[in-house]
Amino acid sequence: MTEYLIAFNDEWVPDYTDDEFRQIWEATMELRAEMRAAGVLVFTGGLDDAGPVFSVDASSGTPRFSNGPFVESTEHLGGIAVVDVPDEAAARYWAGRIATACAWPQEVHRFRVAPAAADAG
Repeated sequence: MTEYLIAFNDEWVPDYTDDEFRQIWEATMELRAEMRAAGVLVFTGGLDDAGPVFSVDASSGTPRFSNGPFVESTEHLGGIAVVDVPDEAAARYWAGRIATACAWPQEVHRFRVAPAAADAG
């Protein structure tokens, strides 16, 4: 099995009414349950806009924390799902289901497989 990151940029979310967001929430909760039942869901969640955002850099040998990053709004990650599926076709299927349930675009990335894991598989 291969893990894929399915993510959306917060800028891609249209201005929906509260009722539309409620309907989207219900659709995504049903889809999460279906993904769990299918055994493909590793993790999913939206990011907290009001939560802390900070960076850590340990290149000097000591972790140094700073506020931010303050990225361009077009680079703002809004939420993610991680799925563990047999192939790209399955990743496309679940990404399509997520995009349909959310009613906004999704972006899909395959995680790198560690060399030791690739050799063992």
